[in-house]
Amino acid sequence: MPTTTDYERMLREVALRVTRPRLAVLSAVYAHPHADTDSIIGVVRDELGGVSHQAVYDVLRALTDAGLLRRIEPQGSVARYEARVGDNHHHVVCRSCGAIADVDCAVGHAPCLTASDDHGFQIDEAEVIYWGLCPACRTSPSS
Repeated sequence: MPTTTDYERMLREVALRVTRPRLAVLSAVYAHPHADTDSIIGVVRDELGGVSHQAVYDVLRALTDAGLLRRIEPQGSVARYEARVGDNHHHVVCRSCGAIADVDCAVGHAPCLTASDDHGFQIDEAEVIYWGLCPACRTSPSS
């Protein structure tokens, strides 16, 4: 887990001012991968006290635009944020409880980056979401 000094360096490297809300949001997302905005707001408020929803939304947008965070939005889910950026990983989502986990792209040649027809685009990332039931939901009596 990065330290406050690491978060400060990350912000400076992408030419963003170091502010308490930015540090708190980065820390929250690193501590809670795939968290939704309301969860992040709760963690940030626990740390900083009164911070507005809009301030957290603005920080999330700035950090995502700067490439420090990644926004994912699986079908039927609210937007979620993660700090794992810069690689072509995917996600697996539980259809029952909504749990999300990272799935690394295929080792070696990445077939998901080879579209059957690229329509002239230079493809550099693919978003693949696997769906199923997590171990806890598979073994629960109501499944």
